[in-house]
Amino acid sequence: MKTAQTDLAARYKDLPSIPSDIEISQNAVMKPIAEISEQLGVLADDLEQYGKYKAKIEDNVWESVKDRPDGKLILVSAVTPTPAGEGKTCTSIGLAQAFGQLGVKHALALREPSMGPTFGIKGGAAGGGYSQVLPMEDINMHFTGDLHAITAAHNLLSAVLDNSMHFDNPLEIDLEKVTWRRTIDLCDRQLRNAEVGLGSKFDGFPHKTGFDIVAASEVMTIMALAIDMSDLRERLGRIVVAYNTSGKPVFARELNCIGSLCVILKDALKPNLVQTCEHTPVFVHCGPFGNIAHGSNSVRATRLALKLAPYVVTEAGFAADLGAEKFVNIKCRQAGLKPNGAVLVATIRALKYHGGVEKEDLSAENVEALKIGCENLRTHVENLQKYGLPVIVAINRFPTDTPEELDIVRQFCEEIGVESSLSEVVARGGEGGLDLAKKIKRIVDETPGTPNFYYDNSDPIRNKIETIAREIYRADGVDYTEEAEVSISRLEQNNLADLPICMAKTQASLSDDPKKRNAPRGWRLQVRDVKVSNGAGFIVALTGKMMLMPGMPRESAVQKIDIDSNGRITGLS
Repeated sequence: MKTAQTDLAARYKDLPSIPSDIEISQNAVMKPIAEISEQLGVLADDLEQYGKYKAKIEDNVWESVKDRPDGKLILVSAVTPTPAGEGKTCTSIGLAQAFGQLGVKHALALREPSMGPTFGIKGGAAGGGYSQVLPMEDINMHFTGDLHAITAAHNLLSAVLDNSMHFDNPLEIDLEKVTWRRTIDLCDRQLRNAEVGLGSKFDGFPHKTGFDIVAASEVMTIMALAIDMSDLRERLGRIVVAYNTSGKPVFARELNCIGSLCVILKDALKPNLVQTCEHTPVFVHCGPFGNIAHGSNSVRATRLALKLAPYVVTEAGFAADLGAEKFVNIKCRQAGLKPNGAVLVATIRALKYHGGVEKEDLSAENVEALKIGCENLRTHVENLQKYGLPVIVAINRFPTDTPEELDIVRQFCEEIGVESSLSEVVARGGEGGLDLAKKIKRIVDETPGTPNFYYDNSDPIRNKIETIAREIYRADGVDYTEEAEVSISRLEQNNLADLPICMAKTQASLSDDPKKRNAPRGWRLQVRDVKVSNGAGFIVALTGKMMLMPGMPRESAVQKIDIDSNGRITGLS
């Protein structure tokens, strides 16, 4: 006799066991990159190849396709991240592979990983299981050198700025109001605040500075948002590097070095093309963090993908309150992109964590905690709908999820009026995302969304920040430090206020306190400072204790990553 439990067990069949991510990656059979580009109609002569399996797309490709209609753009976001991981990148890759299994022409657009998190807490960012981007080791390390070029360009601007002040300071820069720091692609808390120029006059002049991680560099955000070399040049030129003794902004173009910066960045500006485990074409280009910067891959890669494929999957960093919000309000607003729908990734483990379960206990069934944690899911669904996007929830399945837990989330989605799909792309590749692909394809074909910019750039800075705080984070209001108040006044006085807001906020909570789980209410957002990224075209609001240079954990991936005498890498995941 059938019971409810046997029906559930039949619905949720066991997942197969799979090798480690790096084993899957190293045993995968890749196709030559020219064969991958041919799927999109891009010829080998239009590639600048970096070995057999990586290439940059030459600029002439855009010129030949720019007048084509755009394909459908599908955004992948997630619930609030937890130490258990949510699998947003895996889901993006698996969804694209599922389109391939359906015989639908498609492409994928992702960010480049930073070596900071790779050697820090994450250990890699190229997907997982049978939903990975290849060659995984290359992508996680030096790839095609884009991040090194951005580092060099950023630090050249720092050097030229200091040199100008060393030689008589012709721009009358106030040494206490230099806003341009330095950058490095590692997590190093010791470099957050520093004093340079120590020693004799021959060694420069002493002044305070610091390092931000490359993914937080304004040059990174400019690269990600620039549409061509002319736009890159103009954006680099309008970077605010300091303020003079009269309180007026000093722009990078006044240092007469923008041509040199462009030379360093000329190759990095071209999108990179690689492939997934199932040979899906993937544009991997630029990697601004979603908790510090705007968290999306490059506009150039996304626009090109939309001209070459009728369906394009992309992701935005961290949860729907951060990456997705900035994707719409910054990237889409600036580039004129119109996303057609969204996939929101959730896991049973994450929702139980938001329901109060600690990381070490997440494998045990806990129905009550799961029901409580679903409020986090509800909030992110509502946020995506506020952005004007129809949404489907992808339940990224883990082997420890029980049938009852999976059914609770499915029923919760029904109750709040959104479709859901069980995603098994890590264990099964594209096959595990077929249901998700069919459902999101139908949604974007039948009821495509229209992005909603729920504030105007011309609104006062405080109003824009408060709109995000109340509408997206569910805060009761916003409090500003005296430093933030002074910074806001300076931007308003110098006509630098009519830009969208980029919130630098913890990814671990909808609030500005990483310890507040689920969907907290009855709190106020604390804005520590406000600065302009004028070249990128947004204003950064620094909240809580958010840092622009992450630190390494007590035990990091550095101790796990290694290479043997045959060149085989271990420890990446």
